Amino acid sequence: MNHEQFIAAPNSIIKLKNYDPKYTGSLDKKAAKVELQTGIGRLADYQNVLYAQNSYALLIIFQAMDAAGKDSTIKHVMSGINPQGCQVFSFKAPSEEELDHDYLWRSMRALPERGRIGIFNRSHYEEVLVVRVHPEFLARQQLPPELIHDQIWEQRFEDINNVEKYLSNNGIIVLKFFLNVSKEEQKKRFLDRINKPEKNWKFSMSDAKGRAAWDEYMRAYEAVFTHTSTPWAPWHIIPADHKWFTRLAVANIICSKLESLNLQYPTVSKQHQQELLEAKKVLERED
Repeated sequence: MNHEQFIAAPNSIIKLKNYDPKYTGSLDKKAAKVELQTGIGRLADYQNVLYAQNSYALLIIFQAMDAAGKDSTIKHVMSGINPQGCQVFSFKAPSEEELDHDYLWRSMRALPERGRIGIFNRSHYEEVLVVRVHPEFLARQQLPPELIHDQIWEQRFEDINNVEKYLSNNGIIVLKFFLNVSKEEQKKRFLDRINKPEKNWKFSMSDAKGRAAWDEYMRAYEAVFTHTSTPWAPWHIIPADHKWFTRLAVANIICSKLESLNLQYPTVSKQHQQELLEAKKVLERED
């Protein structure tokens, strides 16, 4: 699988019409499921070394329209890793406490520690997506009036780029995924949630309201990709109409990034090696 085709090229104007939500390449579902299991195993191995080395951290960001498959992608791709080395945060509407802070505060305090994988199900990018599409949310952020101006979104793009560069400079790798579901497939999944009682809990009227603003969201996402897909934290626009392909693509990209870090288990000192030998002798003398 060629991962480059999914990258929103930095310093380019990104149009989502150039990314096919239905794309599956030459893969079939059965083969993809087998390959995914291999990828899950590879990811578990890489996580063990990441945790042991304790130098890098990996921050994985998922953004998408409703019903694109964020939850199920996280569930399947991360199914083999050690929960002790992984943290998942879902960012919903900000609380009163969060609104009393700057807009990046709640996401920055959830950053993963070294050696860990952090997953943001939605993220600080909501501040240039949903807040942009629904200006009434911006009014709740208690900003001084002079700071709400025509360039506020460009200013936030710059803020986010600078923060992600800072994270990169400190060994926190940022991987960003947009699960690109089509409007037709979203409708199908919404109807499935409505028609099946066991899935009713997944649907709310806010989902329908988001769908009504589909075009506005697409323009907001294109602006995000155009302004915040950078060499140190590029966006990956993943086809999401076929969940089996989405999961495989995400797993492969994560594994490729971890592989590129050349992670190594820590080496122990000669003194520690001697202590291990002595401990081994003691254990072997036990009855």
